[in-house]
Amino acid sequence: MTVISKALCLCALVVGMIGISGCGKRRPPLPPVERVQQRTEFLSGAQQGNEVILSWPAPARNAPDSSVQSIRRIDVYRLAEKPGAPLALTEDEFSTRATLVGSVTSEQIQTAGDTLTYRDTLELAGQPTRLRYAIRYVNASGQRAAFSNFLSIEPAARIAQAPTLSSEVKIAEDAVTLSWQPPAANIDNSTPVNLLGYNVYRTDESQTMPGNQPLNTTLILGTAYADKNFQFGSNYRYIVRAVSLGTGGAQVESLNSNAVSVSPRDVFPPAAPERPSIAAPEPSSARLAIFFAANKETDIAGYNIYRSTDPNLPKQNWTKLNQTLLTRTTFTDDKVEPGKTYYYYVTAVDKAGNVSPPSEVGSEKAP
Repeated sequence: MTVISKALCLCALVVGMIGISGCGKRRPPLPPVERVQQRTEFLSGAQQGNEVILSWPAPARNAPDSSVQSIRRIDVYRLAEKPGAPLALTEDEFSTRATLVGSVTSEQIQTAGDTLTYRDTLELAGQPTRLRYAIRYVNASGQRAAFSNFLSIEPAARIAQAPTLSSEVKIAEDAVTLSWQPPAANIDNSTPVNLLGYNVYRTDESQTMPGNQPLNTTLILGTAYADKNFQFGSNYRYIVRAVSLGTGGAQVESLNSNAVSVSPRDVFPPAAPERPSIAAPEPSSARLAIFFAANKETDIAGYNIYRSTDPNLPKQNWTKLNQTLLTRTTFTDDKVEPGKTYYYYVTAVDKAGNVSPPSEVGSEKAP
């Protein structure tokens, strides 16, 4: 066999071996690749007292590629910079220089509502600083998503401490009035207090945290507030925050005051109705018609009518004519004797069961 023939035979053998080794051989299955939660672009936040409160939308619970169950945690990063440092910063630069300050756990994510929050407590030394924040999701395999948008905040050190809300709350028919003690110093213990005014917040049974909007439409300059938009029978919790002048002229709130729970109950009776008018519908009929004006209160449930033939009889001994509350302002008394004079008064009853004082007495002789 020639050298060329041997070479061709060797090539054919090699090709055959390659073909045999590549035909029908199965590799072990690869583990499924977990998707990393998509980055959020809606990180926001603000200073409150000596904390920066970050917030962002909670992960979607119905999107298959961003399942909440696949998230182990959400890491929060912070970078301290000089206020004049360039704003432009790459993710790699931020990752190298930033500090992991905390995380939101999977349990917190599962139980959160539509918004997640993280509170970063600061040690403010009075030196101007710009803080840059970002968050990123980490899945069950430890894979990290890209950073969120960057949030820059320049916290101020001279922010008022929280006020002290008094437990003595005045409950009237038209208002729940709160009062509080002003803060004694700023969060860095400096004085005088950097104070512009106050905001009052309220939660009810359906809320666990105060909303973003205070009850007051403008800053409260005093140390009291009358909440006139409330309902009897509800359970409320109130807090107050002091408001200071922050960096760049921004208004910065203090931390929450102590909370005070209030459950206003309606124990206020309606006003006495006006004196009723009495007349005989027909000269020959043995009955009297009673008319009276409706009370001005909006929670009136009805009225009671009382009668006596003796105007000097104590009111509690008069006879009530109606079996159930009257929802109309007219009533016909058809159990009268001709020629006899009858005396009537009216009381109003509200929806809480409070009874008004008696009206003035009206009288008429039965025909």
